[in-house]
Amino acid sequence: MMGAIRVNEKDGAATLDIVVQPRCPREGVGPVVGDRLKVSVNAPPVEGKANEAVQRVLAETFGVPRSAVTILRGETGKRKTVRIAGVTAAVAMQLIAGM
Repeated sequence: MMGAIRVNEKDGAATLDIVVQPRCPREGVGPVVGDRLKVSVNAPPVEGKANEAVQRVLAETFGVPRSAVTILRGETGKRKTVRIAGVTAAVAMQLIAGM
């Protein structure tokens, strides 16, 4: 069951809430869990490795450079808020809906 995810747009960037699953055998984005988009990464949650992997996976998914993905909140937890520059809220919702 797909939850209702909120995507905000400000200054040409989409902001959304994610939940990270570190140490996953397969990296990827989706499905929506509750009100957050799930992001699975191989990296362990140590020394920022999982955060780097989250930025890379989101950049690949949304077709933007890695530098366009910023973690706004939740650096040290599984629940994070990310900002993706160069992606509109409408485009983000379309991509998420297609997952």
